[in-house]
Amino acid sequence: MTGASGGIGRAIVHMAEQRGHQVVGIDRVEHPDVAAQGSRRFILAEMDQFEVLVDAFAECDALIHMAAIPTPVRHPDHVVHNNNVVGSYNALQAAADNGIRRICQASSVNAIGHAYSRTPRYDYFPIDEQHPNYSEDPYSLSKWICEQQADAFVRRYPDMVIASMRFHYVCDDKQGAIKVYGPDYPVAKHLWAYTRRDAAADACLLSLEAPFDRHETFYIVAPDTTSEIPSRDLATMHLPDVPLRNGWNAHRSFFDSSKAERMLGWQHGHAEMERL
Repeated sequence: MTGASGGIGRAIVHMAEQRGHQVVGIDRVEHPDVAAQGSRRFILAEMDQFEVLVDAFAECDALIHMAAIPTPVRHPDHVVHNNNVVGSYNALQAAADNGIRRICQASSVNAIGHAYSRTPRYDYFPIDEQHPNYSEDPYSLSKWICEQQADAFVRRYPDMVIASMRFHYVCDDKQGAIKVYGPDYPVAKHLWAYTRRDAAADACLLSLEAPFDRHETFYIVAPDTTSEIPSRDLATMHLPDVPLRNGWNAHRSFFDSSKAERMLGWQHGHAEMERL
């Protein structure tokens, strides 16, 4: 897997090994938690080193591609866009060249435009995978293009299966998200949503074995919000012009992850469901 030293990457490595998989970790830096040991291999590499990736993927059965710039605020626009787009293409092509046909790649709720848009646009709540795309900033655009590249690869390699995972603020637990999304944080930039790290890792691993074909995108977001205010009330107070779908109530997330639950057999966790 690429991005093995990152927060999600480390969680995936250890969960994969707990489930009996052998892992080849790839990253530009080596974190002590994912260093080579036992049957685990670690390879120091950049995502623009295509031939290194091809060699690293040799004899692997599946690929989880998590290497990317996770937020745009610390890098120039062109670096964010080009790093994410080229990295995704190289990972997909290196996998294809090795005959790897099961792939999971990191995407983001920002793939349709969201936190980094000038004025985020939402057509309805909760947002699902059918929502139109309004990406405009380099980070959102890079995630959207990565998903389009996946569509292209499954057209070129009809037996390839790719899952693009739309995470939202991956953290250890909900309390971590609550601390970040304080009262001064712009509402439309977060929609009170988060993804727990272990749940994100679980979704990635499940996607490699789930019975679906070609390329699918999945929202991988907690089922509840970080707010004590019911979701419909939050929407009415802060985003009154956005239509609300029937059946959306209580503290349910502004992002609908039911597709992942249905197609991957994934659950974010049970504690959150007590409020719903």
